[in-house]
Amino acid sequence: MTIVSPDIPRPGRPRGVRRPGGQRAPLLALALERDGREPLHRQLYGQLRDHILAGRLPAGARLPASRSLAEELGCSRNTVTGAFDQLLSEGYLEGRVGAGTYVSRELPEGLLTAAPAAPAPGGARPSPARRLSRRGQRLGAAAREPLDPAVGPAFAMANPDTEHFPFDVWGRLLGRVWRRPPPALLRGGDPGGLPSLRAAIAGHLRAVRGLDCGAGQVLVTAGGQQALDLATRVLLDPGDAAWIEEPGYAGLRAALAAAGARAVAVPVDAEGLSVAEGRRLAPEARLAAVAPSHQYPLGVTMSLARRLELLDWAGSQGAWILEDDYDSEYRYAGRPLTALQGLEAARAGERQVIYVGSFSKVLFPSLRIGYLVAPPDLAEDFLRARRALDDHPSSIVQPALAAFIEEGHFAAHVRRMRRLYAGRQAALLAAGARHLGGLLSLAPDPAGMHLVGAFEPALAARLGDVEAAHRAAAAGVSVRPLSAFYAGPARRRGLLLGYAGVPDAAIEPAVLRLRDALAA
Repeated sequence: MTIVSPDIPRPGRPRGVRRPGGQRAPLLALALERDGREPLHRQLYGQLRDHILAGRLPAGARLPASRSLAEELGCSRNTVTGAFDQLLSEGYLEGRVGAGTYVSRELPEGLLTAAPAAPAPGGARPSPARRLSRRGQRLGAAAREPLDPAVGPAFAMANPDTEHFPFDVWGRLLGRVWRRPPPALLRGGDPGGLPSLRAAIAGHLRAVRGLDCGAGQVLVTAGGQQALDLATRVLLDPGDAAWIEEPGYAGLRAALAAAGARAVAVPVDAEGLSVAEGRRLAPEARLAAVAPSHQYPLGVTMSLARRLELLDWAGSQGAWILEDDYDSEYRYAGRPLTALQGLEAARAGERQVIYVGSFSKVLFPSLRIGYLVAPPDLAEDFLRARRALDDHPSSIVQPALAAFIEEGHFAAHVRRMRRLYAGRQAALLAAGARHLGGLLSLAPDPAGMHLVGAFEPALAARLGDVEAAHRAAAAGVSVRPLSAFYAGPARRRGLLLGYAGVPDAAIEPAVLRLRDALAA
């Protein structure tokens, strides 16, 4: 740590800067960490700014010359001038030609931290406490973070394989557009997204998921979470009740909290969300949010009878159904099931299903491209809301993604990944059967990218799933406790194991580490 004064002492001159009235400024502590994460000029800028804001460098105080301060700190003069330039541009310092650099005399009133005044008789009045809005508190409570950061590919959730993604094709498609981008692509975009991408998505959904939709009903979003957020804001008023699956996706609870809606946790059974329980818990609900093709996290597929019951309820109540189809491409037994939106379209009546999907799990997470399919009579309302909230989605990757779908690369990639993931699920099941007996029971799932490991009685008697997940993380294995997906008290305990992004050769060693962690 280097101790310097605001003015480098010179022969015959006292250390320190004289304040008005003859008081000397205290010596200042400046410390530059050469191995720190921040560049040296940013470190010096931050420390000088903090001294100014705290009043330790008073208005009008003269700073040392850049060369002298650089010598004192043992750094280059460029480091000091870089810090000074930033402070000058932000108004903390002012330069006087031929006279040096000074702390600005024009800092906004109240910016500096005044010295504490003497307590008033009877004690000082405390400052009013800052607080979040009630909605902000609900939002923070709804968004549960992962128990532990991912410590490796095994067995992190929502982690697709990226080693087999055709980046050569992807790079060629990006370059084809952006080496000489058309001027229209640079000026901005449609709030619904690039027309060619909307048309490609609509064509894919009609062919593969059985949707009844046109390009005008599709809105491109920054991932599935933004689509959920937009739908809840457009469809619900503060205080409205919405059914959610229990257990279910925490991101949906966060979207409902952002809209000020009241989430009502409805249990999931072997046929999916229980409509009868939903009617009992909140008959006046304005929305039901479901993942009928592959419920998250349990993996249940909603039965046809339950789907029809849900559609009948929505029609009789004038309610909405939010269908989250997050990983339907990965089905290993037969063709993907027809979406709820397609089933609704085959029946007479009002369209009340809003369909949400994403490319983040199918391609790679940082792509951040999702979509929402609105009923025909609501498409314009969603477009207006999108324009009000954030104008339009980024156009950088949309042309490449549209071509990726239109030219057949997307379908080919999904076919490859379906075979790969089916093999990895089989390998995980086999390794679990060999090594996890008496600890976890893994059952095959005809779809998805993860398995739920149910606790065997002996393990359940001595360990909770949160503690089990902590132990696994300490052993270098990423798993999620099933209890974390409940909005209310957890009715089941278990561990979620994502297998899609785990290289084949890493599956058995990871299962062995998990076994040792749970058996300890």
